Amino acid sequence: MTDLTHPDAAQFKARVSGSSFYTAMLLMPKAQREAMFAIYMYCRLVDDIADDGTRPRDVRATELVQWRRDLDALYAGRPAGQAAFLQGAVRDFGLKQADFLAVIDGMDMDVAADIHAPDRATLALYCDRVACAVGRLSTRIFGMDEAPGLELAHNLGNALQLTNILRDIDEDADINRLYLPRERLVEAGIETTDPLAVVADPWVDVACRKIAAEALDYFAAADRLLRAKPRGHLLAPRLMAAVYGALLQDMLKVGWAPPRRRVKISKPRLLYIVARCCVFG
Repeated sequence: MTDLTHPDAAQFKARVSGSSFYTAMLLMPKAQREAMFAIYMYCRLVDDIADDGTRPRDVRATELVQWRRDLDALYAGRPAGQAAFLQGAVRDFGLKQADFLAVIDGMDMDVAADIHAPDRATLALYCDRVACAVGRLSTRIFGMDEAPGLELAHNLGNALQLTNILRDIDEDADINRLYLPRERLVEAGIETTDPLAVVADPWVDVACRKIAAEALDYFAAADRLLRAKPRGHLLAPRLMAAVYGALLQDMLKVGWAPPRRRVKISKPRLLYIVARCCVFG
């Protein structure tokens, strides 16, 4: 069983408490729950490095290099430094080092330079690294077979990440980032890639709706796979799909034309979604 002895474990549990992710974890068997929390904490720790704009890029890049070294040590059976808390999850669920490293690759993309309207191929690579790789780790913890696990990780990972991008466009612009793909902006008649200028342009709604349609396709593919009832403890991914799908539908209703309000799922509605998933799957 995973032993979460990391000194920041309590802080991270408090940080995630009340979120849809935390609710999904609470519904899992204890061993899977602790392993999933270890994955979450790893992702938050490396993401916090990438997002810390108060420190020089080279310092943050060096910290990510150290994470790579600690992962190398973990998988080689040596003292693993800051990655030691992952040992139980890696051992119990056969988690692959390549997926942990892919997450760092995604963080490196944010550290190297602020992302401004990447082309679709670059965005696809980014989503695979920061979301689908987490999905690949998660589906092993869920106990899924390899092929359906990879398929779910790809579809649900992209669906969740695109939904996050659409929800967070103002917050990202405030830190000089813009993840909306350049091709969609050009199709909407937006030529600039300056984050603040893009999110202030009323035509950004056109671009965002096309990206939302892509996310809906990914949600639909994930739903088809889950309805086929593959092997595994799948209540958590069902719940995440339901919550983020509801977020996306709410955003489609209000649109992305400025001024925007950040869409959130209320606690009573979250509880309703949880109950529905538990009863109907």
